[in-house]
Amino acid sequence: MHFKLCLGALAASSSLLVSALPSTDSSKINAGLRLIKTSEADPGTWVTEDEKIEKYTAKNINFIDITDITDSYVLNSLSGGSENTIVERQAVTYPTTLTHVTEGNTFISRINMTVPQTALRTFTEFTTRYYRSATGTQASTWLFNQLTSIAAANSAITVTRFTHSFNMPSIIVKIPGTTTNLVIVGAHIDSVGSTSTGRSPGADDDGSGTVTILEAFRVLATSGFRPKNTLEFHFYAGEEGGLLGSAAIFSNYRTAGKRVLAMLNQDMTGYSPGGRPVVFTDYTNAALNTYMRLIVREYTGITSGTSSCGYGCSDHASATSNGFPSSFVHEDTMSGSSPYIHTANDAYSTIMWDAVQRHIKLTIGFLVEASYL
Repeated sequence: MHFKLCLGALAASSSLLVSALPSTDSSKINAGLRLIKTSEADPGTWVTEDEKIEKYTAKNINFIDITDITDSYVLNSLSGGSENTIVERQAVTYPTTLTHVTEGNTFISRINMTVPQTALRTFTEFTTRYYRSATGTQASTWLFNQLTSIAAANSAITVTRFTHSFNMPSIIVKIPGTTTNLVIVGAHIDSVGSTSTGRSPGADDDGSGTVTILEAFRVLATSGFRPKNTLEFHFYAGEEGGLLGSAAIFSNYRTAGKRVLAMLNQDMTGYSPGGRPVVFTDYTNAALNTYMRLIVREYTGITSGTSSCGYGCSDHASATSNGFPSSFVHEDTMSGSSPYIHTANDAYSTIMWDAVQRHIKLTIGFLVEASYL
């Protein structure tokens, strides 16, 4: 996850600005440069991978890597254009009451916190999960194997890798429903530290979100849940590189004409001194956010807070820019979130497991309720 910062004169200090159009300058790409945006108004800056970390991540400046984005609709959305066309075509009406609470709570009673605790310990033992590193790819392979093992409970479940131009693949797990309409929950599996090779355990960012949706998947898969709408669990690579994995996946879904009813982002779920989840209202869908507030209240007993996280702060922005309704329920307010992210101190020992458990509950509640939309 990225944190927002008021940029001021950042654009003026950039060495090379370009308009927010798809990149056609192969010489820059071949030289290892990437085109990133830090705001809707920012026309774009060519930077190296190391500069992403040194000049942006280390300074808590959000950015989206648009180098590989060629769809004019998406580029327009990322520059402040309307996303209404596709969202209206999705034609989703969210209920004002929840009608599957008994079923949802039955699944919630099957949460075993030892599972995410054990998984996160292993996940944080990789030196770094930086998306271009060997250990990042190894972490993705380890997670793929865990998911495949869980999926063996139901032969209809599929676990697939979604490959990218960089080595670390994203992972998509599907529990097929009786319709092809999609309900998606996502988290990112990569981490980043002060350098591309530095220690970055990424316990909260976003190991916590990863094990949150891992446990939600385990509960539903081993319980034999058969949804009406198809459920997908997305584990994105390259979020810290500018939302790379999620951008590629949602671009693929837009091109394929897939219908996404709702996407819930779970980026950082394990550090919450305020003790309540927070719904981010920027770059998300207002109607879905209202629905999520119902779910959070019903399944955790807590009234959610409200905040914003800024441009390109996490993978829900990729869903939104491709015209799909998304929501982001975070661990706490921005000021209350983990102060350790993007450093070697984002360690297993900092995780507040009651917060993770809340997010597992609300994730299961979301998946069960939205499966009937």
